[in-house]
Amino acid sequence: MILYIAEKPSLARAIADALPKPHRKAEGCIHLGNGDIVSWCIGHLLTQVDPEEYDPIYKKWQFEHLPIIPEKWKLKSTPRTSKQLAVLKKLIKQADQLVHVGDPDREGQLLVDEVIHFSGVKGNKLQQTQRCLVSDLTINAVKRSLQQLRSNQDFVALSTSALARTRADWLYGLNLTRVYTLQAQKCGYKGVISVGRVQTPLLGLVVRRDEQIASFVSKPFYEVLAHLSSEQNESFTAKWKPSEACLKYQDEEGRVVIKGLAENVAARISGQQGTVSSFVAKNKNQVAPLPYNLSALQIDAAKRYHYSAQQVLDSCQALYERHKLITYPRSDSRYLPRNHHRQANLVTKAIAHNEPKLKLASEGADLAIKGRAWNDKKVDAHHAIIPTDSHKALATLDTQSRNIYQLIAKQYLMQFYPDYRYAECVAEIEINGGIFIAKAKSRVSDGWKALLDKQEKDTYLPTLNKGQKLHCAKGEVVEKNTQPPAHFTDATLLSAMSNIARFVKDASLKSVLKETDGLGTEATRAGIIELLFKRQFLKRTGKVIIATDVGNKLIQSLPETLTLPDMTAQWEMQLNAISDKKQSYNGFVLPLQQQLSKVIDQAITDGPQALKDLPMTSNPFKKSYRKKTTINKRGSRKKQRA
Repeated sequence: MILYIAEKPSLARAIADALPKPHRKAEGCIHLGNGDIVSWCIGHLLTQVDPEEYDPIYKKWQFEHLPIIPEKWKLKSTPRTSKQLAVLKKLIKQADQLVHVGDPDREGQLLVDEVIHFSGVKGNKLQQTQRCLVSDLTINAVKRSLQQLRSNQDFVALSTSALARTRADWLYGLNLTRVYTLQAQKCGYKGVISVGRVQTPLLGLVVRRDEQIASFVSKPFYEVLAHLSSEQNESFTAKWKPSEACLKYQDEEGRVVIKGLAENVAARISGQQGTVSSFVAKNKNQVAPLPYNLSALQIDAAKRYHYSAQQVLDSCQALYERHKLITYPRSDSRYLPRNHHRQANLVTKAIAHNEPKLKLASEGADLAIKGRAWNDKKVDAHHAIIPTDSHKALATLDTQSRNIYQLIAKQYLMQFYPDYRYAECVAEIEINGGIFIAKAKSRVSDGWKALLDKQEKDTYLPTLNKGQKLHCAKGEVVEKNTQPPAHFTDATLLSAMSNIARFVKDASLKSVLKETDGLGTEATRAGIIELLFKRQFLKRTGKVIIATDVGNKLIQSLPETLTLPDMTAQWEMQLNAISDKKQSYNGFVLPLQQQLSKVIDQAITDGPQALKDLPMTSNPFKKSYRKKTTINKRGSRKKQRA
């Protein structure tokens, strides 16, 4: 008997639909017509045990117990998952062959592997376990996935990476939360100082941005414009390019800050003759943006519709699981396998059917185009988020889900449109010893930009020739003021998490981080942001995100190293290296344990003074009463206090 183990019931149903009928539903599984069985997890069926389950003395929080580092890690089921775990353990024992059908990402790999190992699978049975990667829940796509099984051993490194992250988060969060909570309590603080390797640096980003804005002092700077005309009375303006001799009159951004200098330049060029020292006109191409991964989709949805990261993720999950209109949404890839190009005709027809607004765009797609998005070398466990070939009228969806589908569909259709082509002109003009630059950009053909709602405005320059004489009617001084950095929004905070190298302080680390190395993962970023709101560390004011008083005080009270993204960015880089088989589990975890001990020793040495400014009465972690639904003996629902 073959046992297919899916990550969740919705995936299990999709798997069963693609396998032999008739089907018979049983407790926690589906029996197939050929004798095989499909069962499922409910997300993580197993969780790390609490410290006191390693040793009862850990139930009481005390400095002398820290750091708590298990010699042998243990997992346990929860009341919510124990029943399904028992079903799976029994089926795994009976099965001759196992097929792992977790979601195609790091966590999806680990959560099914955990159950397999927890159930005691060893030897040939473990070695022969196969992996099925499902990114699309439509029946044809699932059938294709079932025909392309791989050895689960190929994904050991991916599972090890997830295991390393899970254990590291447990060690870091639990130990540092305990030590800083104990220190805060010495000062009279009544809450829990929750410290996490992602949430705390993320909060630090917001707090530091708020501080930069609060302390910002606007300063004037000056630009000089030359108002020029040709012999044919073609008028345009050019902007002064300060020479090296002006460096001492400029700020760190190269802006002139001395008004007198700008006024002198303007006076010297007024009524003077100018000479074109160079004129370059080029036609340029811009390729279509790649299909979405989750973060890119969340950023665009936040910019266009002001949706939060969690709202986008929730809509994506519904579009994937319930409606089967998009592929696996928690993807960090923006590329597609080359063989997926064969489904382009079916997918574009489905888009045209599902969304009438995109019918013309679908019909105008040139399916012969096979651009940079199709790249097998950049696709591993999962690919970019794209529409499926499923047909369903979007009018039946809520507005938010429909908007998200439209974004995904448009981004996919762009792959079948030619490059955007434009003309760019740059003129350099010398006037009385000064250099002035004029630029223009105009559209040649829309290409993929025809699918955008807004088009860029064209700018123009007359055709100029090197050595051509021009007349400068006047020089104009334009006074501007420096602007503070903008508060974070949902879009810019997600962008910061996705490209954390910009905010890393350590120069040596910054240099080795890839542009794609981020804070958290595609699957966790939305939850981390929401957690900071839930804990009252962040709040929204209109469209912007700012830190609360408690959030500010927390960051001010912690050592700077814990509030910077440097360490977390390095973790993510190392975890990716484990996935790529370039680093070992012990090579990551053992140094982390040593570092953790040093941080704890420092926290204890610093004493409670480091946390003296935390509010005495604020407690964002106070257990609130919430309604919990249970089933009584007669099957009716009742409410109780949890």
